[in-house]
Amino acid sequence: MFHPFILMQSGQAWWILRRLRFMLNKMVSNRIRKELGADMKIFCISDTHGYHRHMREIPQADVVVHAGDICNLGSAKQTEDFLDWFRALPMPHKVLIAGNHDFLLDTQRQADLGKPSQSFDFSGIHYLMDDAVEIDGVTFYGSPWQPEFQAMAFNLPREGEGLRQAWQNIPEATNVLVTHTPPYGILDQTNGGFGVGCELLTERLAELPQVKAHVFGHVHEAAGYQQQSGRQFVNAFEPRVIEI
Repeated sequence: MFHPFILMQSGQAWWILRRLRFMLNKMVSNRIRKELGADMKIFCISDTHGYHRHMREIPQADVVVHAGDICNLGSAKQTEDFLDWFRALPMPHKVLIAGNHDFLLDTQRQADLGKPSQSFDFSGIHYLMDDAVEIDGVTFYGSPWQPEFQAMAFNLPREGEGLRQAWQNIPEATNVLVTHTPPYGILDQTNGGFGVGCELLTERLAELPQVKAHVFGHVHEAAGYQQQSGRQFVNAFEPRVIEI
């Protein structure tokens, strides 16, 4: 009969070996995929507004990208619940930016209003606030800013210097751009037929030839997918898997 301590140690060793094998297989598969030029699958979502747990069909993908508006009114409870849900999704990599409804994530706005800032647990998530991350050789850059819209979060004056500078900060090496606002003229029309995307973002995109895909949201009624000059555009209010 084996001593319980030996059995416990054996069980731990088995778990560690299994985990190491999984990690090794993943590293090998990622290397082979890059060598063969195989596609990366990206699950694009946006503007869930607190209804994330109503999403029943979660496809297989390498990366999940959320392009902002995780909340409805930006409560701490709703923010924390979303982060718990997002972190538990089966994709190996999670990329997240904020949107204009995510008030508590706009720390500058909170400070300007005299409200205390709140911290959230982003462990296991690439939360991009004018920042980049490289995943399996693909560079993702995320930014939450938008042309000013009501008294919402992450507002900057349309065609102002602040918004221009926000887009100038996008690195030239970016392959997947994630913003909350659409670029002007692409999947940005309201029901009234008005394009409300960002003109300065459209100008900046013309200077970024390495961007293969641009994921955004914000204008719910313009949700969909479009290809233009070999570049993929996704208004991810309508969830979609793309490959790059």
